[in-house]
Amino acid sequence: MSRDAADPPLKQSGEEAAQAAVEQRFLVSDLLAELETYLDADQVREAYRAYLFSAEAHEGQKRLSGEPYVYHPIAVARILLRMDHECLMAALLHDVIEDTGISKERLTEEFGEGVAELVDGVSKLTHLNFRSRAEAQAENFRKMLLAMTRDIRVILIKLADRLHNMRTLGVMKPTKARRIARETLEIYVPIANRLGINSIRHELEDLCMSAYWPWRDRVLRAALKRLCGNRRELVEDVQKVITARLEQEGLEGEVYGRQKRVYSIYRKMRDKKQSLNDLADVFAFRIVVDSVDTCYRVLGAVHNLYRPMPGRFKDYIAIPKANGYQSLHTVLFGPQGIPIEIQIRTRDMHRVAEQGIAAHWQYKGAPAGNLSSDAAAEWLRGLLEVQKSSGNSIEFLEHVKVDLFPDEVYVFTPRGKIIVLPRGATAIDFAYAVHSDIGNQCVAARVDRQLAPLRTPLRSGQTVEIITKPDARPNPAWLNFVVTGKARATIRSYLKRLEQREAIELGRRLLERELELLDVRLEDIGHEELQAALEELGHPDLDELLQQIGLGNRMARLVARLLVLHDHEDEGDEAAAGSLVIKGSEGLVVSFGKCCGPVPGDPVVAIFSPGRGMVVHHQNCPNLGDFRRQGQSWIDVQWADQVEGEFTTTIRVDAGNQRGLLATVASAIAGAGSNIEEVRSEERDGLSTSLRFAITLRDRKHLAAIFRRIRAIPEVLKVSRMIG
Repeated sequence: MSRDAADPPLKQSGEEAAQAAVEQRFLVSDLLAELETYLDADQVREAYRAYLFSAEAHEGQKRLSGEPYVYHPIAVARILLRMDHECLMAALLHDVIEDTGISKERLTEEFGEGVAELVDGVSKLTHLNFRSRAEAQAENFRKMLLAMTRDIRVILIKLADRLHNMRTLGVMKPTKARRIARETLEIYVPIANRLGINSIRHELEDLCMSAYWPWRDRVLRAALKRLCGNRRELVEDVQKVITARLEQEGLEGEVYGRQKRVYSIYRKMRDKKQSLNDLADVFAFRIVVDSVDTCYRVLGAVHNLYRPMPGRFKDYIAIPKANGYQSLHTVLFGPQGIPIEIQIRTRDMHRVAEQGIAAHWQYKGAPAGNLSSDAAAEWLRGLLEVQKSSGNSIEFLEHVKVDLFPDEVYVFTPRGKIIVLPRGATAIDFAYAVHSDIGNQCVAARVDRQLAPLRTPLRSGQTVEIITKPDARPNPAWLNFVVTGKARATIRSYLKRLEQREAIELGRRLLERELELLDVRLEDIGHEELQAALEELGHPDLDELLQQIGLGNRMARLVARLLVLHDHEDEGDEAAAGSLVIKGSEGLVVSFGKCCGPVPGDPVVAIFSPGRGMVVHHQNCPNLGDFRRQGQSWIDVQWADQVEGEFTTTIRVDAGNQRGLLATVASAIAGAGSNIEEVRSEERDGLSTSLRFAITLRDRKHLAAIFRRIRAIPEVLKVSRMIG
């Protein structure tokens, strides 16, 4: 059971346990009676043994609703009726690893590896520490989906688990119920839709509606009750008329009339910004027949009976949805001009529409993990590619969420193969859907035989051809318009690898150029000297050092000098500050120009000075021009991310002559947490005085605080910083 979707087990009293035991026997008897209708006797006994094990593991525990805890796994197994016995056993045991401390190894000994793998697949990673709820959710989601790619029954158990938790959500606090409902809408409902399990998806949607938007749910249900109460006879009349027309045409089929679901109506009202009265098709009819040929004949019959609405016909039999759903959809003008939706499908299509990928176990006896015939199998296999390309679990969750779109477009390869993509997908998405290598090497696209930009959004029915070049590679700009998670993850992964290779090559070129200025080649650096420099800089190998130079995190000139110069006798105490203040200066002498007094936050450059190493100056220091004329060059440098220590700079204070002025200003500087290293006073015109202070400070913010205190002195006319 999900910790987010249900409460931790609670203890129950002896009297409660006795009463619960009686109810429990009835529940288990009903479950076993259902299993006996389609499972072998040995398989039923194995399922019962799994129940006994689960009941013992959860003994004395109960949920917030007051029910014994074991009621929950029994309910999950009932939702999964018609599934194979291993799946049902795992459903009965699905909480024992997470909530009772029983190990996977113990389950393997008792029930075999198959059942243990299923239970482990739906169990959360409770033994790991995560930095945030988002990271924990993402990592558990990745674990579950990867287990699902090995055996689809993992997600079937998880969906049944979530469905029962949503049915009993009423005992939760409203805030927690809303959070669980939102998570269900964002993750589990789209997965159920992607796998075609509409029976679970529809119920989850309506339960989420009542939990997340309770007031809207009540209002909409009341409005629908009034509306449908007035039109109940219309549904019955249309059903009778369609049945009579089918008999007249000699067509066999079952006709069902229904009101559309609350969440479906709400979503259509929200997306189309329409009121309930303006909504067209609130009523829907389903016609289930025996063959595909009959489907199209029935379509002709109903089109002759009621006038079809233009542009509202969809043939999902010829072009199935990505989840395997097949049906004919049409909207007709019914009696009194009221729009009605008609769905026409075969019995097999109806089973797949309701149960989706689970139908293979329920009606075909497919072995575990056999997804070769499923339309959803390609998506599941694609999850593995996304997993390999994603940097972490949160990025993986982001990519998968993108792929869980309910609307699709259907496009064709030049050979006629159908590729299903999310709405808004581009030619780039199409290329990656065909194959990752095709996407990485694509340079152009033809859409319906016409050249089109790669960012062109595709429409259903188009034929797309991708033009490739062996030396082509992904463009970072593609990330601005690709839609599918597979395309986004593959592009990001390629660019990361490409960036690493290119950064190493760039770093090598930059370092070799700086070494040439010192009349040294990289190949001439001895192994011991190189290893000593790498150790001093904190890099395990030369490639990582070159990569950091190429990415701009280290300065090639500083690294070159470190490799060449071994005499640090003149470093004195200044060397200790090098790695603290300037990025990439580890191992080098760093000092600061007294002429300009740079402080952290200032734009700075560095000059290499014999005997002083790297001297840092303010970017506006007037002495830089003299250095240039003397043949010295400078490089742009950056302060380290977190700089500690004190730095000296000079400020000038102009103020009116006043007894005690110097003491007042000095007191203000000291009050701001600064020390005065030197003071000079100069009387200007008998009316004002200019004071110069060499002060210590931490950074520019500290300097601004000092200025505010000095400006608060009434006699002060002007405060400025002296650079040069």
